[in-house]
Amino acid sequence: MTSSSAHSRKVSVFFLKEFLCYLSALVEALSKIACNRLQKELVEWQVNPPTGFKHKVTDNLQRWIIEVNGAPGTLYANETYQLQVDFPEHYPMEAPQVIFIPPSPLHPHIYSNGHICLADGECLFEKFAERDMIISNHNYILYDSWSPAMTVSSICISILSMLSSSTVKQRPADNDRYVKNCRNGRSPKETRWWFHGSKV
Repeated sequence: MTSSSAHSRKVSVFFLKEFLCYLSALVEALSKIACNRLQKELVEWQVNPPTGFKHKVTDNLQRWIIEVNGAPGTLYANETYQLQVDFPEHYPMEAPQVIFIPPSPLHPHIYSNGHICLADGECLFEKFAERDMIISNHNYILYDSWSPAMTVSSICISILSMLSSSTVKQRPADNDRYVKNCRNGRSPKETRWWFHGSKV
């Protein structure tokens, strides 16, 4: 890296930090811990963004819009999609809500309304919330297996890996039933899932 580009990067990070301070003053729905964590993640993203992703800067710290570019050599090469990441008040202790903004990719783990089942195996939802049908040995990182150590960047990398490993472009088997069930504004974080098999 030349001294000129290094200086440019430092100036860019400086103005980003100033912008984030401005945003944090506007956001009342987030805790101080959440604001500080998101500011840190945005600065790290600016310095070292995950390959294949672009954060669209807005004046809303609580909702990130991220452009996703399909990896070369995969079924999604040269395709572009958008992720919407909504952060709860107590992020990172509580997981963010992550969905694709329709039109979402055709994938066995991505519903047409943008909801994502980020786990190994076939995803089928269980509509009865009182019955816990989640199989614990599956890594459903967006919600039940969430850890505060995870970041938006790590979520993005997991989603790109899920897309890249797919061998077929199709909706989940229960797409229509699931989307109909979510018409009342149901969050994907309220979903209970069945998992079958170990490959997409």
